[in-house]
Amino acid sequence: MQVHATAKFLRVSPRKARRVAATVTGRSAGEALAILRFLPSPTARTLAKVVRSAMANAENTYNLDPAELTVRNVLVDRGPAFKRIDPKSRGQWGLRKKRTSHVTVIVEDSVNVENEENLSSGA
Repeated sequence: MQVHATAKFLRVSPRKARRVAATVTGRSAGEALAILRFLPSPTARTLAKVVRSAMANAENTYNLDPAELTVRNVLVDRGPAFKRIDPKSRGQWGLRKKRTSHVTVIVEDSVNVENEENLSSGA
């Protein structure tokens, strides 16, 4: 069973968030949290919160064991950009975009993942 959690309007560019998200996709939820804890990126802390939220959703809503959850997919979508004016020389100005992102973490019960792999391999 797939369970998801979403965080919107994160103040990090989607490009940077996707780099961190790629490191935890496909790993067990506990291992993903351990990896995110020691990554130097500030994005890792925010992504860890979303993973913990997805684990809590699975535990409280569907009575799934958090130790058996796997991070199935991490989707990072583009959010709105805050536009700021940057002063330039000779009275001119430039536009600076502060990008935001929407992050969705999908966790799945690892027992179901193993069953799907066995069915697809023909065993």
